[in-house]
Amino acid sequence: MASLQPTIFVLFGATGDLAKRMVLPSFYQLHVEGLLPDKWLLIGNGRHDTPDEEFRDHVHDALKEFGSDLDRADWDEFSQRVRFAGNGFTVDDPGQLPEVVEAGRTDVGDDAQLVHYIALPPSAFEDYTAALGAHGLAQGARVVYEKPFGTSQEAFEQLDKAVHAVLDEKQIYRIDHFLGKEATQNLHVLRFANGMIDGIWNSDHVAQVQIDVPETLNIDDRAEFYDSTGAVLDMLVTHLFQVAAEIAMEPPASLRAEDLQSARESVIGCFRPIEVSEVVLGQYDGYRDVEGVADDSTVDTFVAAKLWVDTDRWRGVPFLLRTGKMLGVSAQRVSLVFTKPANSPLTDLPHDGAVLSFDLSGNGAIDMAMTVKEPGPNFDLSVGHLSLPLPEVPDAEPLSPYSRLILDVLNGDRSLFTRPDGLAHVWEVAARLLDNPPAIKQYAGGSMGPKESDELASPCGWLVR
Repeated sequence: MASLQPTIFVLFGATGDLAKRMVLPSFYQLHVEGLLPDKWLLIGNGRHDTPDEEFRDHVHDALKEFGSDLDRADWDEFSQRVRFAGNGFTVDDPGQLPEVVEAGRTDVGDDAQLVHYIALPPSAFEDYTAALGAHGLAQGARVVYEKPFGTSQEAFEQLDKAVHAVLDEKQIYRIDHFLGKEATQNLHVLRFANGMIDGIWNSDHVAQVQIDVPETLNIDDRAEFYDSTGAVLDMLVTHLFQVAAEIAMEPPASLRAEDLQSARESVIGCFRPIEVSEVVLGQYDGYRDVEGVADDSTVDTFVAAKLWVDTDRWRGVPFLLRTGKMLGVSAQRVSLVFTKPANSPLTDLPHDGAVLSFDLSGNGAIDMAMTVKEPGPNFDLSVGHLSLPLPEVPDAEPLSPYSRLILDVLNGDRSLFTRPDGLAHVWEVAARLLDNPPAIKQYAGGSMGPKESDELASPCGWLVR
């Protein structure tokens, strides 16, 4: 820990799906790894008047459901620091939260750092921020906002103004868990620490970049949220654009927060507005039959798009972005497909014969595909792979992305969080797509989406099949 300041962590939406799946297990991991301050409290907030013990049972069940190893001693120590503040939280009525926070200060110290995590839909961000200001819970606090930070350029500008009316920028942590992934961070290290990689990280050597996040999951457990959002807002303008920026950025002056953020936001400013003709939207068969989805919904559950980065390093290289629900495979992969040698005496080289890939799922891996001679009496070409699973690196102690980012919030490190200038340009890049989207294509569950998306990735084709 960079700081051992006592901390009161307030989780809004504490009984919701996001808190259950991501935030609570990640916070518990930090406890087990000994990365929390010596003195801390976790206060859940919600509309119901829930006793502390009942909320602790909910947390226990969530941790068991989502894979935490509940050692009895660890859980007993953790649960003693869990509280609940019910009866909602609005500008007009703060419910129980102020008094529970005040009681928490008695337990951990008057100098406790307040961290508010708003694990709620974007439509709630303004009201909860205003309530923090109205009830004296914003001063000196750090506030975490889930993505998407707004649902359109107009909504982003309104939200940004409302948030800055209560908080200084240094208090704001707009979270995108893809930036907390070990493999995403290794994009920097592999490139900036290895000259053999840095020298080929440009349009002279890279034919295309693929950022591919297909999912086999449906949306049954979050239908209401998804039908108001869709794949473009849920994934494209958030996760995939941010990962594209990590790949495309110029070397920052340092890896300090302000320099890393500036490099990231600067390259986002060079993203060319997406052409609707270079986007394929889809909706899986049966989506409208899901409870909570409108019978006539035109929400996209699949998007594939071509993004262009107008910098000297990347001009002319397509960044191919794809994600969707109910697809044939699940993956989270970044791939740099290298150009074929200009004067090679070999013919019929495979399109996927020289690829550097980063597996963003789990704890990550780095893979290098190379064209090799197939061992044997004939001169046949094949593709071989060198793989480095990151957990096998000596002394590796990987954290989940949410654990890493929550730890950064506790330490006041904003280097892996987004800034408003970059987010403002993201909406400009997506404006044509959002204002005049192409017709939705239907696709069968278990396929890899509408067949029209295959044309975007030619001549190589999508590497995740």
